Amino acid sequence: MKKRTARQGSSRQKADRSDLTMTKNNHLNTEVHHLVELLNRHELSELEIEHKGLRIRVRRGGNADTVPMGLTESSRQALNQPGAATVQTVAPDSLTTVTSPIVGTFYRSASPDADAYVDEGDFVKKGQVLCIVEAMKLMNEIESEVDGRIHKILAESAKSVEYGQPLFLIDPTATP
Repeated sequence: MKKRTARQGSSRQKADRSDLTMTKNNHLNTEVHHLVELLNRHELSELEIEHKGLRIRVRRGGNADTVPMGLTESSRQALNQPGAATVQTVAPDSLTTVTSPIVGTFYRSASPDADAYVDEGDFVKKGQVLCIVEAMKLMNEIESEVDGRIHKILAESAKSVEYGQPLFLIDPTATP
């Protein structure tokens, strides 16, 4: 009798987890559909959100093949309309982290009045200068280790950085 009760409880837990997963997927599908509607309604070219490590980018035009499998049919139809958007998610573990090789001061540009070397969303090539870290009056150019898109800039210009401190997150799977 006790084993039967344990099995029933175990089945119930599995069913509860399955229901929770379905609820999360439905919620995500609803949110993505809502983002597509906002993009179309306000005639935006791109819309990006990040929540709890999940980043969703909706972009007008492009290739709809980048749409995740979990979308509802109505979201897929909305994306396949003329002037439709693409949805792109980035898993945090697929990003390349560029770290500071030395202790120093982080600068995003060569001088205070110059443009930044890169901004979030820019595409970079391997070897391209991303920033400068000044140490003992020496300007050390930090270069990209991979081709990809700047996902996030983690350091603030003119602030101190430590050895090994993450400076940039680059998405090597992104294409221009």
